[in-house]
Amino acid sequence: MEKRSLFRALHDEEGCFIIPNPWDTGTACILQALGFRALATTSAGMAFSLGLREGQASRDQVLAHCKQIVSATGLPVSADLEHGFGHSPESAAETIRAAAAVGLAGGSLEDHTGDPDDPIYELDLAVERIAAAAQARDELREDFVLTARCENFLWDRPDLDDTIRRLQAYQEAGADVLYAPGLRDLATIGNVCSSLSKPVNVLMGMPDATHSVEDLARAGVKRISVGSALARLAFGAFARAAQDMQATGRFAFTDEAMGFVELEEFFPPLT
Repeated sequence: MEKRSLFRALHDEEGCFIIPNPWDTGTACILQALGFRALATTSAGMAFSLGLREGQASRDQVLAHCKQIVSATGLPVSADLEHGFGHSPESAAETIRAAAAVGLAGGSLEDHTGDPDDPIYELDLAVERIAAAAQARDELREDFVLTARCENFLWDRPDLDDTIRRLQAYQEAGADVLYAPGLRDLATIGNVCSSLSKPVNVLMGMPDATHSVEDLARAGVKRISVGSALARLAFGAFARAAQDMQATGRFAFTDEAMGFVELEEFFPPLT
């Protein structure tokens, strides 16, 4: 099945699935080799790999990165498109068209403004942005799964009623998947899922947010991502090993390193 159609079909299957987040082509290849059925990019993981802080990468850098991930595997890829690289509905629509053009099977748009002093778009503008993105999706020749994100819980606005109200509005505006990163307890996650009629993505990999796939499926979750958690795990291990090497002059970290041959097995041979 064509990758984009396959991605949508995953959301119609029983239960829920994990969509892990690589940050470069090597990690994308590893995740494919391990048997995952779809991938999602991580804006933070990508930024760290470029020596940037999250949010500092340009739209061109993000789309070039997404194209590399798409080309690296045969899996459908959904992209973290942040706030669409602009504030207007038109910029949201243009980002969806550009994302589809590099081969992405889907992408997420968030209602975070990029301004820490005023972090969340007013509801009317946020809805207009998702509606414009949905219209752009509908005008594409190929399928594209649009995810709408409510960022309240990541920006010190843990208002569940407002989060649900926003997700419901994004659902009505045409989003295919709803996502509120930062939800931690199963009761809250279940409340969000039961308030919506379309698939819900949740974020695991945060402190106190490590529920099992089975528990999340029972709560009504369709899709589970881990955001920057895998990237932070890898970069954290690297930094701690380098710090220890610098401080002690010893190289004990090599005991934890994956063997060369074992690692190389994840990557396809040259043809």
